[in-house]
Amino acid sequence: MDIVYDSNLESLPLLCKGKVRDIYQLDERHIVLVATDRLSAFDVVFADAVPDKGRVLTSLSTFWFNKTANLITNHTTNQVATQAVPELQTKPLVAERSMVVRKVKPLPYEAIVRGYLYGSVWLEYQAHSCICGVRLPAGLAVGERLPQPVFTPSTKAAGGAHDLNVDFDWTITMVGQETAQRVRAAALALYSFCSGYAYQRGIIIADTKFEFGLDEQGAVVLIDEVLTPDSSRFWDLSQYQPGNPPVSFDKQFVRDYLEQLGWDKKPPPPDLPQEIIAKTCEKYRQIEQRLIDSRG
Repeated sequence: MDIVYDSNLESLPLLCKGKVRDIYQLDERHIVLVATDRLSAFDVVFADAVPDKGRVLTSLSTFWFNKTANLITNHTTNQVATQAVPELQTKPLVAERSMVVRKVKPLPYEAIVRGYLYGSVWLEYQAHSCICGVRLPAGLAVGERLPQPVFTPSTKAAGGAHDLNVDFDWTITMVGQETAQRVRAAALALYSFCSGYAYQRGIIIADTKFEFGLDEQGAVVLIDEVLTPDSSRFWDLSQYQPGNPPVSFDKQFVRDYLEQLGWDKKPPPPDLPQEIIAKTCEKYRQIEQRLIDSRG
């Protein structure tokens, strides 16, 4: 199957090449985001790509941006990528991975919301009975639903460094109290709405990462990607049992495989077997199908 590891658009200036996305300058107020099929795990980019991954990321993000537009302003536009960038008319694989969005100033942290106790905060909870400065009840099992969703921001590490969990006070020092409070409120509202939608379709959103920016008027804007299997943990509700490994439809499948290898999570990454790549592709497509349906 054809993949897009590098988008290689020649008609636009490349502003940034991220772990997964290529970002191009369209004009003074707009950029083009291309979600490639590159795979990153533990903040390391792999030489292997996951077929169709970028298309799924773009499809789901577009779906959620539309679904949540009444909750918060986002950076999407009505511009069709192939019309705004004629070069894409000859590159259909890149076109279906592309979005024309408004250019805003990204905030310097990731807005993570957790509804279930899993991932990087599990060890912190075991040691301190809290996560990112938020006290939790004692005796919770791994994967257990939290009494209420918790906002747990993290840093945006650069240059291959690892993101770090921080507390809410840290975000205040970075962007000021008013903006920090608006971001936290928006992230929690988005999680509540979207997790309810997914739950009706048999999917638990255990946690997810949102990213926000500020527009020219200083308004908080939802940007980047929304509730994709790269940025979220999606669990099968029908097989969910606290304390047991969840059946997931997201990048956790790759993380679990890598944890078994004893890899030090530093470049260079190991090669991925074809069966791991194929299974990851399957899981990404499954969550797209289960979330985007005729009932949407």
